[in-house]
Parts: sequence; C-alpha cells; structure tokens
Amino acid sequence: MRLQFDKLPINTLVGARWEVFKETTKGIKIEKGYKGKYMLTKAICRLLSLTHSIEDRRYKKLLADKPMEEDPLFILGHWRSGTTFVHNVFSCDKQFGYTTTYQTVFPNAMLFGQGFFKWVMGSIMPEKRPTDNLELKPDLPQEEEFALLSTTPYSYYNFWIFPKKMREYCDKYLTFRDIEDKELSHFNRAFVRLIKTSLHNTGGKRYLSKNPPHTGRVEELVKLFPNAKFIYLMRNPYTVYESTKSFFTGTIQPLKLQDISNEKLEENFVDIYAELYDSYQKQKTAIPAGNLVEIKFEDFEKDPMAVTKSIYEKLSLDGFDDAKEAIASYVGKKKGHKKNQYMYADSTKKIVEQKWSRALTDWDYKL
Repeated sequence: MRLQFDKLPINTLVGARWEVFKETTKGIKIEKGYKGKYMLTKAICRLLSLTHSIEDRRYKKLLADKPMEEDPLFILGHWRSGTTFVHNVFSCDKQFGYTTTYQTVFPNAMLFGQGFFKWVMGSIMPEKRPTDNLELKPDLPQEEEFALLSTTPYSYYNFWIFPKKMREYCDKYLTFRDIEDKELSHFNRAFVRLIKTSLHNTGGKRYLSKNPPHTGRVEELVKLFPNAKFIYLMRNPYTVYESTKSFFTGTIQPLKLQDISNEKLEENFVDIYAELYDSYQKQKTAIPAGNLVEIKFEDFEKDPMAVTKSIYEKLSLDGFDDAKEAIASYVGKKKGHKKNQYMYADSTKKIVEQKWSRALTDWDYKL
C-alpha cells in the first residue's frame, strides 16, 4: 500500500539521530492536531536510534579518516530554479556521487540496515512528487538538506517542521548570519560525514550537491572545500514565484507540526528570495576564478547537451565524453515530461516587480 504524500502519518524526523530530534524540537510547542504525528515520529525515531551506535562504529572504521578525492560540485539557485533537472543530468556521470532519496529520510541507516529500510520505503512511498510529477524512487538523487535535517539540529529545513520560525531559521541556518560557532562546527561535521557516506553509497569520487540552501552559504562552502566547483541557476522570477508558492504550500502539509497560513508562508518566501539573492551576490566573489558558471535555466532546458558540455569545459571538469551517452539517454526520456503551466496573475506581477526587481534587472527577464 502506497502512502499519499499529503496524508503521511509521520514526518522526516523519523530517521533523525535521537539527540538531533530532541534539540530540534526542544522548547517548541506542538500544536493541536499534530500531537499524534509528533508522538508517532518520536517513538519510531527513538526505536531506530538504537541502531545508530552500530552505524557510528562502521563509519569510524570505514570512512571517518578517508580523505575525499575531489572537492564537490555544487548546484545553486533558489527553489524551483531548475536545480533538480540539472542535478539529474549531471548524476548520469558515474564520477559523481550524491545523496539519494532514501538517504534523505534515513541518513543514519546507510552502513547498517539500508537494505531492509530501503525495501520498506520503496514499497510505501509515493511514485511521483506531487508538486511537479517527477519520479520518486529510493535510489534517485535528492537534495541533501533533508538529510541534514536529521543529522544536525542546525538545518534550515527545520522550517518544514516549525514554519512559524522560518525567518529565524533563515538568519541562522540559511545565510549563517546569526549562527553560533558551535552550531556551525556541528553543521560542518555533519555535512562532511554526509558527503563521505553518500560517495561510499553511490561509488562516486566527486560529490554532486543540489541544495538550494547552499546558495546562502557560499563563503563557508569555499572555506570547507577551497577547490569546489559551482553552477548557479537563474530562472524567470515570475515562474519561480508561482512554482515556489505551489511547492511550499504543498510540501509543507505532511511535514509541519504547527500551523501557518498560506499568506504568511508566501510573505516569508518572498522576503527570503531577496535575502538569498543578495547573500549569493555578496558571497560569490569568494569563489576562485574558473570555479563558477552562471546560466539561465531556460538556456539549459532548450539544449541540455550543449550547455552541459559547456559547463564541463568552463569548470575544467573531465568526463563529459564518457558520460554523454548516458546524459543523452536521460534527456531523451524527459522530452515528454509535462511541466506545470503557470498563468501570471496581476498580483504575481506586482509582487515580483516590487520585491524581486533586482533579479529581473540583473538577469534581464521580462514578461
């Protein structure tokens, strides 16, 4: 029996480390109507945490001291900017390792128990993402912030659980503006462990990251990985607004443990788009010359093979010739994919032109 996404009886904290679950939820009121989901999630999390000592021992033995061969390739951009498609295209290249959909829910059951939990997850999870009808399977690439939500209390994606704290989490865990040193150290350790485990799991030598929150963390990423490569995606802000509104208001329903109105959620993401844009523009100068490519998603979508080859060349990445057949096969399969179509209401035009005018001007987008 497959679960319906909007009626999940638990949320993604089910796979969290016990200490992370406790710290993330500490002092926050669970609102009426969500206590059953909270208690079930808490109970399963506590039960699964009994295996984490085995996971920790195996990580220490196999991966903790193993150096990474290459610094990661980061795909940046606001939510709904086309990062998923670009991520899937580059994941066709076997040199890249990535965080899987399974790993985003059970990041602490990778070296012990993965076979069983993956079978369970694959049997009951929805087959399509409800927001855009893209395929969902346990081994497909996924954005790693959902995994970080369960491995560190200092993830921006805490807002999916407690949306009323969305702005606070933005300043602390999206842009790192107000993050404490101990929190940042914990986040970095969790992220490095996630990368090593992801590479071990998928057999890649360079980590492929697709994670919109990293767009506000560029300076810290460069400190961690001095020779990291970056792809920054731009997309028509009118489309991004409509798509983000649909994505956020839909995705948050089975995850939240407190209520927030759609109007407040939209108000928050409108402001956070501007903050993320400004943060990236300010921090991108930290990226060494030759390690950043900025592209419009519309150009990528129009000719993904040519643009992908160009990205490899501009970032001095090897391997395109070996991967181009697999990339072409994936791109060919997606030609019939039906995308959501958006009509831009007058209210959309007004908000985008008032709040996101810098992106419209800098990227030269018009209706």
